[in-house]
Amino acid sequence: MNKLVSATLIALFALGTLSAQEAKKKMDTPIYNFTMKTIDGKDKSLADYKGKTFMIVNTASFCGNTPQYKQLEEIYEKFKDKGFVILGFPANNFGKQEPGSDGDIKIFCEKNYGVTFDMFSKISVKGDDIHPLYKYLTTETGFKGDIDWNFAKFLVDKNGNVVARFKAKMKPDEKEIIAKIDELVAQK
Repeated sequence: MNKLVSATLIALFALGTLSAQEAKKKMDTPIYNFTMKTIDGKDKSLADYKGKTFMIVNTASFCGNTPQYKQLEEIYEKFKDKGFVILGFPANNFGKQEPGSDGDIKIFCEKNYGVTFDMFSKISVKGDDIHPLYKYLTTETGFKGDIDWNFAKFLVDKNGNVVARFKAKMKPDEKEIIAKIDELVAQK
């Protein structure tokens, strides 16, 4: 009987340890805990991007930085076969430069810039109504501070760690960004 109780206790302890390890791993990669609405209104878990390198960028259709859509699409095309994706999050936080509906934004991006990377529903990236994803990005990663303008960029590695942040004015195809993407997609 004592052997059975001991074996049961050992098994329960092992299960508890496994659960604690799983919980720690989940806490280590909180980016995967977010579920967002796509530009088409469907729920999309960021956990779907596990094992991929991705860039999160807040976008706007009527901004001096809007031509960055073209460069974003170009780097997406260049690296997508290596497990790289771009997640575009339209936001109307700066100069009301993204006033359109999700449908308007989708048509604008496809028609003017041929955007094929993943676009999401319009959210707020700063202020009292900041979306929890951007609250996390700007307060809980090593890259704290408000978003400076439309087209600020975050890079996330294959393990879900936010590893770089680039200001809005920095073009997506600048050497520093391309070098970091190259480094991240090469990691095992």
